[in-house]
Amino acid sequence: MHIDPTIYTGRPADQRIPQEEAIYDKLEELSIPYTRVDHDYADTMEDCLQIESVLGGKICKNLFLCNRQQTEFYLLLMPGDKPFKTKYLSAQLGCSRLSFADAGHMAEYLGTTPGSVSALELLFDREGKVQLVVDKALLADETISGHPGISTSTLRMKREDLLRYVQALGHSPVYVDLPDPRVTGEG
Repeated sequence: MHIDPTIYTGRPADQRIPQEEAIYDKLEELSIPYTRVDHDYADTMEDCLQIESVLGGKICKNLFLCNRQQTEFYLLLMPGDKPFKTKYLSAQLGCSRLSFADAGHMAEYLGTTPGSVSALELLFDREGKVQLVVDKALLADETISGHPGISTSTLRMKREDLLRYVQALGHSPVYVDLPDPRVTGEG
């Protein structure tokens, strides 16, 4: 994977997809500073580790989930290196049988595709169909990174600024404390 080693402090000069442009517009409207790197399409945590080394700071894992009936949707933000176990989240949210939501729902509610989702796409959830869920372990980091609508760029911003962004969109995060299965012996 090729990563442009340049760290930018604003939106790209070239034209981008409408979703990405809309995210930059909202960040500017809210006066939220960020740093950005551009790279080839990155949709694995291995790719993200390479991006972390250039951008500085950890990239969080963003998982788009739903209940079995596909009537409740969740966007989970958690540390990128922490394994995900559905049972822990299901228990804390009080719902059963959580699974990964399909690409159709992701496009409909968040305007993006698998591998590109982050909290920045909550901009497109105008009807409030997606509940943002944040693993408290992520709050230990001063910054949070994510893709702006497509995984060919990654933005890093202060954790408080990202939380201010999602709250400005009308989303109040639910905080969970997901155990690390590597520590509990289940990983």
